[in-house]
Amino acid sequence: MQGALIPVIVFLVVYALISLEIVNKAVAALLGVMVLLTLRVVSEHQAIEFIDFETIMLLLGMMSIVAILRKSGFFTIISVKIAELTKGSPLKILVLFSVVTAVLSAFLDNVTTVLIIIPIVIELTAGMGLNPKIYVISQAVISNIGGTATLIGDPPNIIIGSKVGLTFNQFIFNLAPVVIPCFVVGLLFIWMTNRSQFKPIDTNLGKLFSVQMLLAKIRHEFLSTQIDRVFLIKGLSCLVVAILLFVTQTVTKLSPGVVAMLMAMILFVITRVDVEHMLEEIEWSTLLFFTGLFILVGVLEEKGVIEWIAHNIFLRVGDDPYVLVMVVLWVSGIVSGFLDNIPFTITMIPIVHLILETTPIPNNILWWALSLGACLGGNFTMIGASANIVAVGMAKRSRVDITFMEFMKFSALVTIITLLISSVYLMLYLKLSL
Repeated sequence: MQGALIPVIVFLVVYALISLEIVNKAVAALLGVMVLLTLRVVSEHQAIEFIDFETIMLLLGMMSIVAILRKSGFFTIISVKIAELTKGSPLKILVLFSVVTAVLSAFLDNVTTVLIIIPIVIELTAGMGLNPKIYVISQAVISNIGGTATLIGDPPNIIIGSKVGLTFNQFIFNLAPVVIPCFVVGLLFIWMTNRSQFKPIDTNLGKLFSVQMLLAKIRHEFLSTQIDRVFLIKGLSCLVVAILLFVTQTVTKLSPGVVAMLMAMILFVITRVDVEHMLEEIEWSTLLFFTGLFILVGVLEEKGVIEWIAHNIFLRVGDDPYVLVMVVLWVSGIVSGFLDNIPFTITMIPIVHLILETTPIPNNILWWALSLGACLGGNFTMIGASANIVAVGMAKRSRVDITFMEFMKFSALVTIITLLISSVYLMLYLKLSL
């Protein structure tokens, strides 16, 4: 590990800055890269080679498509329709919004989903005299569970899919069978442990009338602008085509990054949208954050640090495939709950590669363990996933204060349950594969 000291120190400092939220994540990552370049630990040419442009293209393409769909009012229409379908029933609010949140999170990104869902949920529940906290936390948790099911649902999956070469279909076929029971059991647990929050509303006519007035107010507030149906159809058509191309990747041989960017550019052309305005909607800080991390971890791998970690920590548990799968799942789940799961996932990928060199495990089961741990583990705490932070921040702006312990008290048990379900699934899958 000659020359590894400086990259290790820089990486740990950057990780601390990110975890403690001392500075912006992108600034922290790129500052680390600049230090390595300045000290000539890595050259500019090497740094560029470490960047996974497939992941960057997939993220940028999907962000662009989502930005245009958001402008079309598509997500708001769905949310308002669901609010009307609940007819003011607390249990229906929980179930229907959770279903929509899970589905949207699987095919879009978690942050976009909570940005659209949370304001309407708060408006609806607070207006009915309910406690919005339980609904806000539940939607954040459900968004992370739903996002686990697909290649594009959560950043760790995007990274794993791109770095390992796993397809959209492989993610759905291997993760949806465990994500669905995680969603159902998680939702059931939320209901059982908070039954007093979901009692039916008073059947008094005055109360029912006030609920109808509230629903009408929500419709007026959130659908106050005229919806351009042609614009909406174009946006949805491109999204559907993108998903179809993801599904048929083995036939078309088009990578997800190319598909996402292609459909985004086509959408920019056919909608004649103000490109500069739309580019302001892109989460550039996230893309720069990814870029910096790829370089930092690439340097660690180049200097032999990743190999050392694999041999001295993970490979010390032995070569029993069952033990290795459980270690990767639970370490990923716990660490991702308290630290950012994106740098953790990027760091773990070369480690898993090394584990597989010494102990081949069939059917990519070790990759599914990493994915389930990193994505579901984000529910452990308020800072475990970006969707959690955004949801809590939006609630605070609506004068609904959710503390760190309130969030964790609610979400930690759900996380443990979903990780236990994942453990059973992976053990059965491994048993059938060996």
